[in-house]
Amino acid sequence: MKTICLYFEIHQVIHLKRYRFFDIGTDHYYYDDFENERSVSEIAERSYMPALDTLLQMIKDNGKAFKVAFSLSGVGIEQLEMHAPQVLDKLQELNNTGCVEFLAEPYSHGLASLANEESFRSEVKRQANKIKEYFGQTPKVLRNSSLIYSDEIGLIASQMGFKGMLTEGAKHVLGWKSPHYVYNCALAPSLKLLLRDVRLSDDISLRFNNSDWEGYPLFADTYMAEIAALPNEEQVIGIFMNLSALGIEQPLSSNILEFFKALPACAKQQGITFSTPTEICMKLKSVDNLYVPDTLSWMDEERDVSTWLGNPMQREAFNKLYSIADRVRIANDSRINQDWDYLQASDNFRFMSTKPSRVGMDRGIYDSPFDAFTNYMNILGDFLNRVNTLYPADIDNEELNSLLTTIRNQGDEIEMKSKDISNLQAKVEKLEAEEDKLRTLIEEKAPAKKATTTKATVKKTAKKSAVKKVEKPSTEES
Repeated sequence: MKTICLYFEIHQVIHLKRYRFFDIGTDHYYYDDFENERSVSEIAERSYMPALDTLLQMIKDNGKAFKVAFSLSGVGIEQLEMHAPQVLDKLQELNNTGCVEFLAEPYSHGLASLANEESFRSEVKRQANKIKEYFGQTPKVLRNSSLIYSDEIGLIASQMGFKGMLTEGAKHVLGWKSPHYVYNCALAPSLKLLLRDVRLSDDISLRFNNSDWEGYPLFADTYMAEIAALPNEEQVIGIFMNLSALGIEQPLSSNILEFFKALPACAKQQGITFSTPTEICMKLKSVDNLYVPDTLSWMDEERDVSTWLGNPMQREAFNKLYSIADRVRIANDSRINQDWDYLQASDNFRFMSTKPSRVGMDRGIYDSPFDAFTNYMNILGDFLNRVNTLYPADIDNEELNSLLTTIRNQGDEIEMKSKDISNLQAKVEKLEAEEDKLRTLIEEKAPAKKATTTKATVKKTAKKSAVKKVEKPSTEES
């Protein structure tokens, strides 16, 4: 039986402000807050909220028959927390249906997997913790930024305990093979790979509203009939896209949401189900290794990383940024960490791209790729100075790590001693309270005991007096 794995990515571009060379060293805030708030609010209103409302209604109308998966970048969650918390509330409402799975991905939506393994691991763990905090789910499947994948990245994912990973069903990797099977990582057979069907995904996310496209207009029954016509043994159809495709890339006026609403009923008529990535990884066996020695992604015709690293400007910025990755991770300074996350976001490198692309790109404040490069390098120059000022460049990473470890150990020791002091103070206070209570009790009993003693003494004295009177004869009797 065929099953559809429907997945949506949610990430927000962090807009940098215009930053001049002369700002280096004097201005350490790099972001256009107005543009960030405006863009998040706009996409929430035009895309996220209506799309999520539709998906929630589809679950309610179809019960457990309709399922969907999401992943959210950590920086995307931060932007939604500040400017559109209603989106997170709606996602939690979807989560409560039990028909939604949340996946892991790098916190920054950056390219750490191509440069620094420890940074990549750290980012994925942080984002997974954020997902656990919001939705109570511990992600079992990983989705790297823009579906970036290679055999080495798959091995890292397997070592981190993930059961599966999403990536692109690129022709130059698959060759004659179909993307409609479960494969496994060539270096880690236990890691299953779910592949995106490029054509079926792009029919919705890129071509749906294109009146010049030969498949226009696309209807839900036609779409499902095409999936049903695939060979019987091809069981898994991965439909992966950005959630912004519903409302931004494909405007609501195109009836994109009505198309989605009709999918479950049309799928049921064709005997097609919906499954989450983890369900597929648990139920279906891998049919073969998938060898991916060179990195692939879901971007552009090449399906590689040239979108971010295709020209000398991009590579210079990339190498400069990740040259301090270890120092940033070792230092673990909260303000530095936040800027590090935002500067890593892959959008910064995409704005520098000189490649022609069939996917439209809004460069924002930048007039050209060189303009984007210049602005980013000015900001990066200030950031590097801050890192080196905080921890001088003449201290190598090993020495810095040792120094910070010593400081942290001393901090831990001080914390332990502080706890011991607090415990002793608590014990002293408890003993003093018990002493006060005992003293009060003694004082309360003391007057009663004294009164009893006095009464007994008076009685005894009176008795002795009476005895003396009896023993001594009166004068008259003598």
